[in-house]
Amino acid sequence: MSNSTMTMDFLLMEISDMRDLQLFYAMSFFLIYLMTVMGNLVIAAVTTLDKSLHTPMYFFLRNLSILDSCYISVTVPNSCVNSLLGTRSISRAGCGAQVFFVIFFAFVEVLFLTMMAHDRFAAICRPLHYPVIMSPRLCVHSTLVALLTGLIYAALHTLNTFRLPFCHSHAVQQLFCDIPSLLKLSCSDTFSNQIAILVSSVVICGGCFIYIIKSYIHIFSTVIKFPVGADRKKAFSTCVPHILVVVVFLSSGFYVYLRPSAISASIRDMVMSVFYSVIPPLFNPLIYSLRNEQIKCAMRKLMTRRINSGNVFRIKKTFPLQLSHSHVCGNK
Repeated sequence: MSNSTMTMDFLLMEISDMRDLQLFYAMSFFLIYLMTVMGNLVIAAVTTLDKSLHTPMYFFLRNLSILDSCYISVTVPNSCVNSLLGTRSISRAGCGAQVFFVIFFAFVEVLFLTMMAHDRFAAICRPLHYPVIMSPRLCVHSTLVALLTGLIYAALHTLNTFRLPFCHSHAVQQLFCDIPSLLKLSCSDTFSNQIAILVSSVVICGGCFIYIIKSYIHIFSTVIKFPVGADRKKAFSTCVPHILVVVVFLSSGFYVYLRPSAISASIRDMVMSVFYSVIPPLFNPLIYSLRNEQIKCAMRKLMTRRINSGNVFRIKKTFPLQLSHSHVCGNK
C-alpha cells in the first residue's frame, strides 16, 4: 500500500482507442481552445484600452475574460497534447495542480458571475443608487476577496484529497484529474471528503445560484415595465443567454461532484466535465461581445485608430524619401 500510495503517475482516460478519432478530437478541441482564448483576450484588451468602458460592468467582464482564458488552459491543452502523442500518464504533481486550478478557477467563476448579476440588478433596478452600490473600491475589494477565498477553498479540497492513499487503481476515469475520479481510486474511507464537497457546494454554489436567479427575476420584472423597444430587447437578449450559461455550468458541475461515488464512470461524466470546464469560457465572449454594442463599437474604434496610426507612420516614413527624390531631380 505504501508503494501504491506514493505512485508518481496517474493514467488519464482516452476519448477513443482509434488513432484517427484521437487526432480529430485533439484538433477540434485545440481550435475551440484558440477561439476561446483569443475571444477572451480581445475582450480584456478592449475593455482595458477603451476608457469609456472603465465601469463596474466591464471591470468584472475583463476579470471574467482573463479568468476564463486561464480556466480553459488548465485542462484542454494537456488533453490535446496527450491525444496527439498517444500518451495517458500525468504525474502526481501535475494531477494535483489540475485539481487545484480547476477548483480555484471554477469557484472564482461562480463568484464573478454572481457579482455581474448583482451589477446588472443594481444598474437596472436601483439606477439612482448604482454609483454607491457598485463603487470602484467595492469592485476591487470584492474581486480580491473572491481570489483569496478561491485560493483557500481550492487548497483545502486539494490537500484533503491527496492525503488519501490511492491503491485500487491509478487509472483516472476522466480526461483530466478531478476530485470525484480520484476519490474512486482511494482505498480508505472517503465519506468525510464527500460530505465536505457536498456541504461546500450546496452552501457556496447553491447560494450563488439562488442569488443570481433572484437578481434576474427582479431584472425581468423591471424590464417588462419598459416600453417595447431596443432597450427591452437588448436586456432580454443579453440576460437570457447569461442565465443559460450559468445553469449549464452549475448543473454540470453539480452532477459531476455531487453524484454518488458508487455509480460507475461513463461517457456522460466526460461530457458533463467538458460542459463545466469548456462551455462557460467559450460562450462568455460570444454573449458579452457579439450582443453588446458598446464592445463592438469600442473594437471598431480601436481597429480604426490602429489602421490610421499605421497609415500615418507609413506617410511619415515615405515623405522624406519623396522630398529627397524631388531635390535630386531638381539639381539635375
